Amino acid sequence: MGKFRSSWNMFSAENETVNKNTFLTMEAQNEKLPTYEEAKDKLPRPIWDTHPEMIKCYDKAWKLAFGNLRAANDEARFVSNFIDTAFNGYLFMWDSSFILMFGKYGSRAFNFQRTLDNFYSHQHIDGFICREIDERDGSEQFSRDDPASTGPNVMPWAEWEYFKSTNDTERLSRVFDPLCAYHKWLQLNRSWPDGSYWSCGLACGMDNQPRQQPGYHELVSHGFMSWIDACAQQYLSAEILIEMAKILGREDEAEWLRDEHKMLAATINNKMWSEDDAFYYDTLRDGKTTGVKSVGAYWTLLAGLVPEERRERFIAHLDNEKEFKRPTRVPALSADAVGYKGETGGYWKGGVWAPTNYMVLSGLGKYGYNKLAYEIACDYLNTVEKVFTETDTLWENYSPEFAAHGNAKDDFVGWTGLAPISILFEYVFGIIPDAMGKKITWNINCTDRHGITNYPLGDATVELICESRSSADEKPVVHIKSDRPITVEIVWNGTHETINV
Repeated sequence: MGKFRSSWNMFSAENETVNKNTFLTMEAQNEKLPTYEEAKDKLPRPIWDTHPEMIKCYDKAWKLAFGNLRAANDEARFVSNFIDTAFNGYLFMWDSSFILMFGKYGSRAFNFQRTLDNFYSHQHIDGFICREIDERDGSEQFSRDDPASTGPNVMPWAEWEYFKSTNDTERLSRVFDPLCAYHKWLQLNRSWPDGSYWSCGLACGMDNQPRQQPGYHELVSHGFMSWIDACAQQYLSAEILIEMAKILGREDEAEWLRDEHKMLAATINNKMWSEDDAFYYDTLRDGKTTGVKSVGAYWTLLAGLVPEERRERFIAHLDNEKEFKRPTRVPALSADAVGYKGETGGYWKGGVWAPTNYMVLSGLGKYGYNKLAYEIACDYLNTVEKVFTETDTLWENYSPEFAAHGNAKDDFVGWTGLAPISILFEYVFGIIPDAMGKKITWNINCTDRHGITNYPLGDATVELICESRSSADEKPVVHIKSDRPITVEIVWNGTHETINV
């Protein structure tokens, strides 16, 4: 038997990697929170001549974000200043991870990434981290044995996206151990014998999506299913941790992750793929697939799990008007699914959400489907912009059928800050950072004059402006400045050009 000791009024098997988690003994940060007015000159500045309302929406997102900053709280054992989830006074693992994917662009004004420090500082001795922590006293919303207690495991992706923008290897070295310990906890406590993973409505983040068979509770039961999003997220987590280990010179510590990587790839592609439907599904206890087309299946694309011979057919669902190509893209549930709610989106029964849209776009971008990513991003931002013009704010989610918000919270920044910041920068403007390589890839699809000034890339500050064009075929005229040497690869209409600045 291994070592055991009591913790959090329970007995838990100790994970030795947790002993390397420096956030557990970290002193609470004691720094004044910046206001938006103090920070705004340090933020990147988008240029989009034909969309002044989107620029206003961009500003609104940052104003809301800086209004939601909170100080480290000793009573809650929060060690770093953070951005509130903007929901109910609890810090959410799922929401926070996505908030940081636009927060990376504001890191020179406030280090949003340190929000995750407050999850790492609450890690249990066995690696468990609760997904929802009270900001007032640090109490946890769920017991570890509750199926809804934790997940989804997207913190490694959030850290990796930050690293790609900043090249902050010091942070990478600090987060590697708590992330490995958390991944191991999930492997030991949330997997089936074939290596696949289970979740539930609340734990997967898509609360009320109708994925369960009759007799199981959609919010809190695992339904004895293998959940496609949970499986793909674990595969992605393993892949990212393996890459972190390479950068940190700790490859010998990642062998167990490589083993799981192989096992998950085989399980997902052999058991969770429907050749008839060209889609990945949750699988039932008897091995049958559920047939419910959830946007969660596209985590497989982002994770790099989809074989080349399947890719076109799988991605085609995103461009099918009977499925995911609705007036506002991309609904959380396919329009041909039982339970789809078109008018309001029914929360996760068809609502259009910034985090899942960002995940889908990131997966498309990974495989060079830049034109489709651009079309989906423009479609989504058109709705966000129209609703912003009418309501002067951003919403938790949007209707898939109308240019309207869903049954949702307003002033939600919150993860909807992804829309006018990260999705605008990366998939409408097409600017993708690689700070470690001191490189920007610029996929130019937009024909309007557009660009960004004061753009952060590692320690460089960059200006990128593209003049208006008569068509997408016309070679773009770009103006690029940087205070450090960088490389910019311009991509348009199938043509590449490399510019050293």
